Amino acid sequence: MQTFKGIKIVNGIAIGKIKVYKPAVYEINEDLVSDIAAEVQRYEAAIAKVQADQNALYEKEMKAGHKDTAGIFEAHAMMLDDEDLNDSCKEFISEGHTAEYAVREGFEAAAEMFRNMDDEYFKARSADVIDLKNSMLDVLFGADTANLQGTEPAILVAEDLAPSETVKLDKSLLLGLVTRMGSSNSHTAILARSMNWPTLIQCHDITDDCDGKFAILDAYNACIYVEPDQYLIDELTAKQAEDKAREAKLQLLKGQPSVTKDGRSVRLYANIGGPKDIQAVLDNDAEGVGLFRSEFVYLNSKEEPTEDEQFAAYKKVLEGLAPRLVIIRTCDIGADKTIDYMKLDKEENPALGFRAVRICLNRRDFFKKQLRALLRASAFGKLGIMFPMIISRWEVQECKEILEECRNELKAEGKAMGEIEIGIMIETPAAALCADELAQEVDFFSLGTNDLTQYTCAIDRQSANLERFSDTHHPAVLRLIRETIEAGHRHNTWVGICGELGADPTLTEDFLKWGVDELSVNPKSILPLRGNVRNVDLSKFKTESPAPKAEEPKPEPAKPKAEKPKGFFGRLFS
Repeated sequence: MQTFKGIKIVNGIAIGKIKVYKPAVYEINEDLVSDIAAEVQRYEAAIAKVQADQNALYEKEMKAGHKDTAGIFEAHAMMLDDEDLNDSCKEFISEGHTAEYAVREGFEAAAEMFRNMDDEYFKARSADVIDLKNSMLDVLFGADTANLQGTEPAILVAEDLAPSETVKLDKSLLLGLVTRMGSSNSHTAILARSMNWPTLIQCHDITDDCDGKFAILDAYNACIYVEPDQYLIDELTAKQAEDKAREAKLQLLKGQPSVTKDGRSVRLYANIGGPKDIQAVLDNDAEGVGLFRSEFVYLNSKEEPTEDEQFAAYKKVLEGLAPRLVIIRTCDIGADKTIDYMKLDKEENPALGFRAVRICLNRRDFFKKQLRALLRASAFGKLGIMFPMIISRWEVQECKEILEECRNELKAEGKAMGEIEIGIMIETPAAALCADELAQEVDFFSLGTNDLTQYTCAIDRQSANLERFSDTHHPAVLRLIRETIEAGHRHNTWVGICGELGADPTLTEDFLKWGVDELSVNPKSILPLRGNVRNVDLSKFKTESPAPKAEEPKPEPAKPKAEKPKGFFGRLFS
């Protein structure tokens, strides 16, 4: 038996033969050609064909009810319209190169731009560009890619899989997925989660010699066993049966309250990227949205989106999910997320640089455009507005002043608006340590545990070299989370968690014990998390406080705090 280790993306057990997936490899002619017009025509025909294919994949996923994955192909089709990308490729052709050469060089340069970004999400987008490059080359070479998967159910092993390759797979033939490369933020990982395939990435050592061999993919232990013994087969077959029974039980949790055995309630919300995720929120019975990443509205536009364009996107989500609370984070663009129309300078360390609220407060008109759109959308549902990367009280106060200015303008224009809640992200040690001051300015906190871990531990969470040093359960991180929850509650400010730790089942009991009010996670994690919550019994932690020592005076009972009215503008404009 051979054992190969990787990094798990989706838990589960897959049992069957291995199929090694080998995409076509092309030899590109680098000789110069004389008929430049003909090569331009071939290039444009390939663009049109691949764009049509991406649109067809979009329609296919929409009909299947996979709106979250359909958006990937909608974005791909838009990428192929990018003027900079097309101009770059055509410039190679104008120099006498073939269309194939131009695609290879132009698309690789675009992918490299993404690879050099510091943000993990955008770094992973390089795979989308490579996917489009390969699709273009398939068309230009006239390749037949129909039978790369094989003809019988198997555990698929690949170097990596592009989104279009993944979605084209015959789902009835796919038992599980293993890649030697890849990242947890790649679209392949997103697709694997949406399809619930047991999946490992970065399983570097598995070889092509495993093709056709019997194996068991055990994502729980982040490994794949090739030619396992009978004892392991029996053990993991039983585990697979348990998983199927548990999944059936999870569906029974839809409509059930998220409450512990001793009656403690917590709100379970979803993290989303835009209107395309509405159905996932509904399908997984999320009680609201704890994080709408509004930067996707900017990233999916070739130029700065207008107030009306932003309003339409926010309105669609609020209407589609009413009466649920939808918390929209204001623009979290930074120098690591390159958008040409933002004209941001290159920074050596963008994680510590000009990003998020720092841009918004420096570019007031840019910020006001989004705030006006949000306030207009608030008339169509229950809205929370959340400011990211806050480190000081004055930043919150200035954000609120600008928001008030926008509200006064819209009121004078006769625009309808609803009540809103105001919150901030707690994602730096500075914010966590000043939580008592900050809580006096807002209605809620949302702990962004990904950045909080990075900044607390001084660990670049995107660096593979630092994997062994990174500890999301570091005592300092957990202490900051607990102290932030306590500080918020001292000022009647509710506290949620919207980072990856929110879905960590090993921390659910601790978070509830500390009094967290809301957990916002990937939509697919809602029902498993509800199951965890309903199995927690906090009564075992309730003990009587020890009597004061004789030499110490008994403390005066705390005076009850006046309940803070809900909604900043509800207080100002009632």
